[in-house]
Amino acid sequence: MECYNCGAKLGKENICPNCGINVKTYKRIRWASNACYNDALAKAEVRDLSGAAEALRTSLKFNKLNTDARNLLGLIYFEMGEVVEALTEWVISKNYQPGDNRAGYYLDEVQNNRTSLESINQTIKKYNQALLYCKQDSRDLAIIQLKKVVALNPKLVRGHQLLALLYIQEGKYELAKKALRNAGKIDSNNTITLRYLKEVNGKMRESNPKKNKNEELISYRSGNETIIQPKYLKDNSAIGTIVNMVIGIAIGVAITWFLLVPGVRRQVQNEAKAEVLAANDTISSKNQNISSLEAQVDELTKQVSAAKGDEESAKSQISSYDQLLQAYAAYSTKDIEAAGTALGNVNEKYLSDEAKIIYDTINAQVNAEYITALYQEGYNAYNAQNFEEAIPKLEKVVELDETFEDGYAIYYLAQALRKNNDLETAKTYYQKIVELYPGTERAANAQNYLNIEE
Repeated sequence: MECYNCGAKLGKENICPNCGINVKTYKRIRWASNACYNDALAKAEVRDLSGAAEALRTSLKFNKLNTDARNLLGLIYFEMGEVVEALTEWVISKNYQPGDNRAGYYLDEVQNNRTSLESINQTIKKYNQALLYCKQDSRDLAIIQLKKVVALNPKLVRGHQLLALLYIQEGKYELAKKALRNAGKIDSNNTITLRYLKEVNGKMRESNPKKNKNEELISYRSGNETIIQPKYLKDNSAIGTIVNMVIGIAIGVAITWFLLVPGVRRQVQNEAKAEVLAANDTISSKNQNISSLEAQVDELTKQVSAAKGDEESAKSQISSYDQLLQAYAAYSTKDIEAAGTALGNVNEKYLSDEAKIIYDTINAQVNAEYITALYQEGYNAYNAQNFEEAIPKLEKVVELDETFEDGYAIYYLAQALRKNNDLETAKTYYQKIVELYPGTERAANAQNYLNIEE
C-alpha cells in the first residue's frame, strides 16, 4: 500500500514514514474496499452476479482507483449481457491505470471481433425496439423482438426478464417460467427474477387452484447460492400439448382424406353418370334439342374439373400438414435449418386455426436461429470461394430479412453473384446496397462495381 499524499510505501504504522501524514483512515478505506472486492469474488463463484455487482460498486465507492474491482465489475456486466456497461468500466479502469492493466486485453478482445460488435449493435437496436413496442402496447411485436435479442445475446438477463414479464401479461405462464429459469441460470440470486417467479407461481395457482403446490418451482439456498428448479425437472407440458394438437390435426386430415374426399368423388361421379343417362334418354327422344345436350355436357365437364380441383387442394393441404410435422420434428431435435426449410414449404392458407397457432409458435422460435445459421453457412461458403453453394443460402437470408447483419447479407450475396459471373443479378443487389446504406464503405464499393459494369 502506498501513501496517498507522497506515494511512499506504508508499513504497519498509521503514520507515513516519508511525509508524516496520518494514514489510519486511508488504510481503513482501502481495507473496506478490498473486503467488498473479496466478498464479490465469493459471490461471483456461486453465480450470484447481481450480489457481486452490488459489492463491487460498494468497493468502488470506497476506492475508485481499485482497478481489480472495476475490471471484475466489467466482467460481471459482460456475463449478464450488459456489454455497454462492461466496456464503460474497462475504459475507466484503463484511464486510471494505463499500464499493466487487464482491462486493455478485454477491450481488445471485444473491439477486434467484428462479428461480436455487430451482434452487440443488433442486440441494442432490437432491445430498444422491443421497449418501444411495449410503450405502444404492441406486446406481440415486442415478444418477437425479444426472442431475437435473446437469440443474439443469450446472456442478457434484462432481455429474459422483460420477455417473461410480457408472457405474464399475455397469460402464458409456462413460457414466462421458462424465460425466468434461463435468467436464473445466468444470475442465480437476481431479486427481479425471483420476484417475477413468485408472481408466476401465484398466477398459476390462481388459474388452477387444485394443482398440488409441490409441483411448482422451488427455490432453496446452498451456501451463498440460491438454487431455482421445478419440483420435477422434466417439464414437457407445453410440448405435450403441441404434440397432441398436431396428432389430432393429422387424424382429422386423414379422416377427411380417406372418408370425405372419396365420398364427394363418388357423389360427383354418380351425379355425372345420372346426367349422362338422362342425356342418353333425351337423345333417344325426338323432342330433345341437341343444343340442350351440349350444354349439359359442358356443365358435367365443369363439375368433374371442380372435383379434380378439390382433390388437388386436398393434396396441397396434406402436404402443408406434412411439412408442419417435419418442422416440429426437426425443431424438437434442435435441427434449426431443417425446421426452417420445412416451415418455408408450409402454405398457411391450407392450415386450420389451431394448426396456424402451432405454425406461428414454431416459426417465431425458429426464425431468428434459422436466419443466423443460414447466413453463417452462406458466409463460410463465400469465404471458401464456393459461390454456387453460398448464393442460394444468402438469397434465402435476404428473402427472409433484407436488413440482416446490417446489410452484409445483401453485400456478400452481390459479391458472390458477381464472382460467379452473374453480373446482371449482382447489379440489382448492388443498387439496393447503395439505396439502403448510403455513406457506408459497402455502398461505395457497390457504386464502384455499378460504374465499372456500366
